[in-house]
Amino acid sequence: MKRIKVSNNVIRRLPRYLRKLDELKASGVSRISSFNLGQQLGLTPSQIRQDFSCFGEFGQQGYGYNVSALRDEIASILGMDRGFKAILVGVGNIGHALMDNFCFSEWGFTLAAAFDIDPAIVGTTTNGVTVRSMDELLDYLAGNQIDVAVLTVPKEAASAVAKLLCDNGIRAIWNFTNVELTEPNSTTIVENIHFSDSLLSLGYYVAERYDEEAAHAARLERMEKAREQ
Repeated sequence: MKRIKVSNNVIRRLPRYLRKLDELKASGVSRISSFNLGQQLGLTPSQIRQDFSCFGEFGQQGYGYNVSALRDEIASILGMDRGFKAILVGVGNIGHALMDNFCFSEWGFTLAAAFDIDPAIVGTTTNGVTVRSMDELLDYLAGNQIDVAVLTVPKEAASAVAKLLCDNGIRAIWNFTNVELTEPNSTTIVENIHFSDSLLSLGYYVAERYDEEAAHAARLERMEKAREQ
């Protein structure tokens, strides 16, 4: 597939399309229009058509999109058929939760190994993935092509471990350390995950709703007072 420069906003919407198409496919929907897809995702039909046009022509005017075919195209665009390999570094609470509950293979990744410094954790196995000592990390990277490192070390170790990974060929870091990592002199891609971001965004909208309700109540009170005068 020929790659063109696509905006980050479009890329961020692709997983949403994928999830929705999976839902539609599971419910037996075989074809959908951009209008109906937009209604279900809160997007305009023109936005959807513009997004898809970045990667080719997937629909047919008057007939809409084949759900199964479009789902496979988006999965391919997102690299789900590439067989990416990942490691996890730092098997604390978040790291262990990801190993235990997150199905990497469902999204096109193989979690090949995990690493930690705690002797009590090293040697344990979760869902077929064995935790190795951090002392083995460099040799492992030298002997295996690993695309992504899932970084779940304590925040005080985040920068040093990230630099180590970047210096040893890791193409991308999925960063859960709550430290905003940037590697300006490296080609490594960093995706910083902050759990608080979604909660704080939600907090904004809840506060906005309260403020709107309070303003509405104040208007009603003023109108009532005006009628009484």
